[in-house]
Amino acid sequence: MQSVMTHRAPSAIGPYSQAVLKNNTLFISGQLGIDPTTGNLVEGFDAQVHQVFANIKAILDAAGMGFAHVVKCSVFLSDLNNFSAMNEIYARYFNSPYPAREAIQVSRLPKDGMIEISVTAMR
Repeated sequence: MQSVMTHRAPSAIGPYSQAVLKNNTLFISGQLGIDPTTGNLVEGFDAQVHQVFANIKAILDAAGMGFAHVVKCSVFLSDLNNFSAMNEIYARYFNSPYPAREAIQVSRLPKDGMIEISVTAMR
């Protein structure tokens, strides 16, 4: 197992890796809408979703992959009323066939984020 890390995505806020690569499968830890240059959440739901995808892209890039390699996404929302807005933005980052996915509402996310997404990608 190999740790994957980039300074273009936020550092882990606990004892975990940004991502790990094993047997050509990349497991990216949940990404919040944190700007890696400031360490703070960006403001607003849409901005957080775009920042989450920027963070995921940075980690995919560090592993020599892209969004086309993503096979599974787990989406955690602090408010399921944002589901449609998330879907609209999400669709801009993926092409058909889309990755498998679940989207669930949780009671709270770290740093009081509005969205967190983890992904699995394969070469």
